[in-house]
Amino acid sequence: MSSKLLRGTFILTLGTMISKVLGLFYVIPFYKIVGSEGTLLYQYSYVPYTIFISIATAGVPLAVSKFISKYNALEEYAVGRKLFKSGLLIMLASGITSFFVLFFSAPMLAEIIINDNDLKSKPSDVVTVIRAVSFALIIIPFMSLIRGFFQGHQSMGPSAVSQVVEQIVRIIFLLAGAFVVLNVLKGSLVTAVSVATFAAFIGGLGSLGVLFWYWYKRKPHLDQLLEQDKRQMDISLKDMYKEIIIYSIPFVLIGIANPLFQMIDLLTFNRAMTSIGLTHISEDALSILNYQTHKLVIIPVSLATAFSLTLVPSITKAFIEQDQNNMNRQLNQTFQVLLFLTLPAAVGLSLLAEPIYRVFYEHDLLGAEVLRTYAPVAMLFALFSVTAAILQGLDEQKFTILSLLVGILVKLSLNIPLIKLFETHGAILATALGYGVAILINMYVIKSHSKYRFRLVLRRGLLIVIFTIIMFVAAGVTYKILLLFLSPTSVIQSLAMISICALVGAGIYFFLGIKSKLVYFLFGQRVDRLMRKLRLKT
Repeated sequence: MSSKLLRGTFILTLGTMISKVLGLFYVIPFYKIVGSEGTLLYQYSYVPYTIFISIATAGVPLAVSKFISKYNALEEYAVGRKLFKSGLLIMLASGITSFFVLFFSAPMLAEIIINDNDLKSKPSDVVTVIRAVSFALIIIPFMSLIRGFFQGHQSMGPSAVSQVVEQIVRIIFLLAGAFVVLNVLKGSLVTAVSVATFAAFIGGLGSLGVLFWYWYKRKPHLDQLLEQDKRQMDISLKDMYKEIIIYSIPFVLIGIANPLFQMIDLLTFNRAMTSIGLTHISEDALSILNYQTHKLVIIPVSLATAFSLTLVPSITKAFIEQDQNNMNRQLNQTFQVLLFLTLPAAVGLSLLAEPIYRVFYEHDLLGAEVLRTYAPVAMLFALFSVTAAILQGLDEQKFTILSLLVGILVKLSLNIPLIKLFETHGAILATALGYGVAILINMYVIKSHSKYRFRLVLRRGLLIVIFTIIMFVAAGVTYKILLLFLSPTSVIQSLAMISICALVGAGIYFFLGIKSKLVYFLFGQRVDRLMRKLRLKT
């Protein structure tokens, strides 16, 4: 891999990580401003918006990036520029169409979500916040295509910077807007949340401004490339988009997998809770499930998934070259890295659920209980993403679509019955079963089409489980001792408990990993370099 590509990948990854971190930690002040009822209203609008934005962009920016990169390598720069110009019009049309559909379908969605007059939220409230966020659909697809164009030219800086700027502008507008409406203008909670959701549009404008600036700066260079065009190929727009659509559909479905599962909860949770006489706590519980705890559960997924997915191009290469040994080695490493990073993080999140929930939100026993149950599902989120990406590398993406549809059907079929039996925990169980079935299908297809055997992963996985149990016991004993002196009802004391238990747990876990040499098998020389930097090894 060239140094330019490595640098570009690093910049884009860094930008994405900064954006994710910002997207996580803004929930602390936002929750303080609008409370549980406000965050639920926010979620009522944001889950449908996420699904609509994925459909509006249809995976096209990523596909355009690959398409442009492919023809640039052939020095057919005019092909990429032709696609870019037509793509801007298509993305703008797609965005405007999606905006109108979401805007005018808001009353129907609201009536399905709010099915009882005794709920705190009213259908009219949900309509207002959904319509406020729908405006972002007009510009986000258009903006995403420009990012894809730059990435296709191996220029990752514009995408990375625009992502970070978009998130910063959105969060500032969101927090400032909600605060001003409630505390300065003395407005309603619905107005405050509507301003917060409209922040997606303002963030998009900020990102678009950055991208236009980069376009202005880079256009002379891009025009020079056009002058070097070989002009040996003339591909019709029909053929271009046929190639792009085939490539992009699986990415769309993987991107909206989690929002689709959340959408099922939005549409069925209140109805199920009302049917068993729990209308009075239904929306509070849904807010905890679909917003507060979900934000935290995604934390252990992000790092492990990002690290594992960097190995997928190597898997693709080995598959194309029919190098069975190399492919087995890459698959082994991918699954082991995923387990090694995600399992202890999910278990630790479950163990320290009460103080962690207090630090981010407030002291709430239901919130802590739901987080404790939900945290292990992070393993399934990560496994689905990685197995789906591996199937993409093996050119078997059609089975990803199949597995996701089956998983959604399982969730949809079991959600209401399980909520009636186990309340909020029933929704978590339905999600776990849906993802579990989808993962089993993916694993079966990987085994069948790559002749991969899971024996080494199962052996090493058992070792990782044993290390995790030892870590859990040590951190758990530490936590119980700290409870004698500290209280999870205090933010400062909760932070102290989290820090001490995390140091004990992580220290023991990585000590066992180093002593068993497992860390070296997974991460190679990176471990030695890190330990030298930390002065743990000479």
